[in-house]
Amino acid sequence: MMDNMDNYEMRTIVTTPNPTELYLERTFDAKRELVWKAYTNAEMLKKWWGPEGWTLPVCEVDFRVGGEWFYCMQSPPEMDMTSCGVAVYTEISEPERLGYEDKFADEDGNANEELPVSKTLVILEEVDGKTILKSTSTYETQALRDQIVEMGVTYGIDQTFNRLEDFLKELK
Repeated sequence: MMDNMDNYEMRTIVTTPNPTELYLERTFDAKRELVWKAYTNAEMLKKWWGPEGWTLPVCEVDFRVGGEWFYCMQSPPEMDMTSCGVAVYTEISEPERLGYEDKFADEDGNANEELPVSKTLVILEEVDGKTILKSTSTYETQALRDQIVEMGVTYGIDQTFNRLEDFLKELK
């Protein structure tokens, strides 16, 4: 991620509608089925998931309710960081609703109990051939939600969605 975010221009709508939620919204110039596939297919996720300059060398998807998505992002060489997560799918209603509980993890997939857990619901709404992605992540407390925001996660998500936008353009 970038060191100084003062001049960073967010392209994703980011709000905190209540003390424990983080809401993201982004419109993509692609049909909902394509956005769904990009969001749920391991080979496609590897091409766009993560902030600018990061790669996704580990991406294992067991796409079913109760199944897990385990991923590890690798930073650019100058940062020398790895960031992993494990998400358990809680709801799948293709191609419009995807729910999961997401935890930070180590490189073996063990959840880091010291970092916030989010319960995330992604809704994909198609309007005039475009897809509006609406993501609501709920945290146990306002302090945990605020910790995520202070960590710069919203910038990372915006950059990730920028990469998704570029990836969807390549597929068209």
